[in-house]
Amino acid sequence: MANLQGIRRRIKSVKSMRQITKAMKLVSASRLRRAQERVIAARPYSKKLLEMLANLAAKAEEFSHKLMNERGDENLIVVLITADKGLCGAFNTNLLKAVVEFEKQHAGKRVSYVTIGRKGRDFIRKRGGRILAEYVGLVSKTIRYEQAVEIAQMLIDVYTSGKENEPLPDKVYLIYNEFKSALRQVLRIVQLLPVSQLASPSDQGLDYLYEQPPAEILGRLLPHYVETQIFQGLIESVAAEHAARMTAMDSANKNATEMISKLTLKLNRVRQASITKEIIEVVSGAAAI
Repeated sequence: MANLQGIRRRIKSVKSMRQITKAMKLVSASRLRRAQERVIAARPYSKKLLEMLANLAAKAEEFSHKLMNERGDENLIVVLITADKGLCGAFNTNLLKAVVEFEKQHAGKRVSYVTIGRKGRDFIRKRGGRILAEYVGLVSKTIRYEQAVEIAQMLIDVYTSGKENEPLPDKVYLIYNEFKSALRQVLRIVQLLPVSQLASPSDQGLDYLYEQPPAEILGRLLPHYVETQIFQGLIESVAAEHAARMTAMDSANKNATEMISKLTLKLNRVRQASITKEIIEVVSGAAAI
């Protein structure tokens, strides 16, 4: 009888867990729709901005800017965007593995971090990494462009002027998950600084007319380009996180349903065996009399 009670408790526990995973799946699905709409709306702007900057760079001959000047490769900053919470499959794990691989590829280099998300911050702390700045609770809410501007301005200041007791960084990288679909996220490692993606414009057939000199416009748009890249990375990461959590909770919900079926079958077998045993005992007792 105690065994029956134990199985019933397990079934009740799994059913409660299934209710939680189902609720989390529905919440993530609802948030994913809004996050996906933001990502799709922002992508054309980011793409067109890069094309325009490439066109400007091609026209601004011998143009030099502090955000484009190449330096060495010894002092690096990594902007790591992770989630604040778990229960989202391999979303955080893949990012943290990428950090470990990045450090292996740049062995002997000085790597500092700007962490966005609690999971990334905790991971870097446990490894004893250098954290220049940390942002916790940012990705758990609706991302605002002003937040990306704040992060970008901090990075630009550190890149151009340095930070107290820290060497001047040579390069700044961005590591995040790009949203592709509800079932697929792609890990991205993007070089933010120096800006080096403006060599070959993809809109060579277009001829823009600029009121100001191209070099002047390019100088004003470069900081904005860094802000846009960070904002795009943030909203992509948020959408990818919701997609990963929705998929993980759907899988957990299915596993819980399967476990309930198996436990119910086991419960019925144990109960049937118990009833059969009682019948045998009654029949045996009657036969003995």
